[in-house]
Amino acid sequence: MKVEQLSLDIFRTLITGSGLRVKAGPFNLSIQTCLSSLIDQLYWMYSHYSLVDETEIAEFHVRIIPKHSIRRPLAQFIQFQIDGRSPFPPVPAEQALATLEWGINLAIAMRINHLLLFHSAAVERNGHVLLLPAWPGSGKTTLCTALMYRGYRLFSDEFGLMDPRSGEFLPLPRLMPLKNQSIEVIRDYLPEAVLGPEIHGTLKGTVAHVRPPQESIERADETAKPRWIVFPKWLADAAVRLEPLPRSEAFLLLASNAFNYEVLGETAFNAVTRLIQNCECRKLIYSDFDSALAVLDELTTDG
Repeated sequence: MKVEQLSLDIFRTLITGSGLRVKAGPFNLSIQTCLSSLIDQLYWMYSHYSLVDETEIAEFHVRIIPKHSIRRPLAQFIQFQIDGRSPFPPVPAEQALATLEWGINLAIAMRINHLLLFHSAAVERNGHVLLLPAWPGSGKTTLCTALMYRGYRLFSDEFGLMDPRSGEFLPLPRLMPLKNQSIEVIRDYLPEAVLGPEIHGTLKGTVAHVRPPQESIERADETAKPRWIVFPKWLADAAVRLEPLPRSEAFLLLASNAFNYEVLGETAFNAVTRLIQNCECRKLIYSDFDSALAVLDELTTDG
């Protein structure tokens, strides 16, 4: 059963009571809040996600709760909690959705160590994963959004989840946060994209979340092996360039973009070594989506 099959009243009863339990890729989430505005946003943005039975274990229990400020008694603030702990300071109530999504990402990055977690977008085409590792500000979420609306299946814009033993990547299709100018860029380039409300004043500026396509969410159990690793970088007015990257350099860049490489030690070293050996490695410089999509389509076309 999916969230969209619930009435808003039943949805509200669940999320304000024992918690809304939803499946996000290989993880189960339990979300609680009594904040009306956030409940309405989640009902729309989470509509395609499957509900999780009460008998199944939820790896993450998260809450958004009201928080009062002595200095600003009339203002509304909220606090993100996971298992009763608060990793973030209180923020204005209108930032609740962004705080919830960042909090869930933090929990995954800090607590999951049976998988190797790359700071990378990941999409699938023709049965293989295209990995797009990049530092913040490189435009990977924006490029990932364009790809998933042009024939690629979304795995994640934030995490490349790899089983270090099998080399398989696991999908984690969650809301994707566009920031600042990229919001309008995507609205213009992809009018069919479903975006949530614009959230102003966050630590990262203005944020609006993209809802993943229904197909990507419904196929979240379908893993795939990687075939291409492309390090993207957006540069204003730059001509598109897709250039070979030495495997030694790709190894260093990829390992430094992993959240838990040092924690997994030799297991991570061996896994990244196999990954680099089995993939074509490139770096991409681009300034517009059409040219970037053209070279990536050519790269990922079978034969």
